[in-house]
Amino acid sequence: MKLLPELPEVETVRSGLEAQMVGQRISKVLLRRDGLRFPFPENMEERMVGAEVGAVERRAKYLIIRLNTEDDWLVHLGMSGYFSLINGKGSIANYEPLKHDHVLVEFENGFIAVYNDARRFGVMDLFPAGREDEHRLITHLGPEPLSDSWDARVLAKSLSRRKTAIKVALLDQKVVVGVGNIYASEALFRARISPLVESAKIVGKSGKNMRSTLLVSEIKKVLREAIAAGGSTLKDFKSVDG
Repeated sequence: MKLLPELPEVETVRSGLEAQMVGQRISKVLLRRDGLRFPFPENMEERMVGAEVGAVERRAKYLIIRLNTEDDWLVHLGMSGYFSLINGKGSIANYEPLKHDHVLVEFENGFIAVYNDARRFGVMDLFPAGREDEHRLITHLGPEPLSDSWDARVLAKSLSRRKTAIKVALLDQKVVVGVGNIYASEALFRARISPLVESAKIVGKSGKNMRSTLLVSEIKKVLREAIAAGGSTLKDFKSVDG
């Protein structure tokens, strides 16, 4: 089964992009194809040029790059997408793109952000600034596992009527976002919960209990450890630093 970049891997990319992009102004955008998983938005190049990056945030496995215009920039890495930050080239014209370098973004300070995606399962879009919760790819998403508001009580409410196996439920982005296969397996192992047990049995009739409390705690720990380590070692995953 193919492993996808999950929350820790995307958070690692977010951190790397934030360090280089925030406060920088986009001077040129080159799209080397019409789209990735979906077509690029209309006039994407023109809408991005001149914008300054205000922040790089994450929602689930989506990167949200805040621009000081009426648009924000949405990115999903898909199965194999990654950014490279090229310093010292000064211009897209001086950079020799690789076969799968599909999007090149040049900044006024001379570095270039290059998005490479061999499988083209990634996503890039522009949406009205600050309104990501209305985006068709985000509106259905569940809670963030590392947020203070996601606790055993919230998990219990999500699982109370589910008959699916607990591991399957944890992979459902409506239950909790970004946990993914390897992190769900590790958290369940640490919590001593079989991945095959029925979801509703984790919480029982009373809702929040010791097992659900422990499971939430282990999920948070596993994800934080992975982020601290720069994400898990995935065959096709590359951080901003490669």
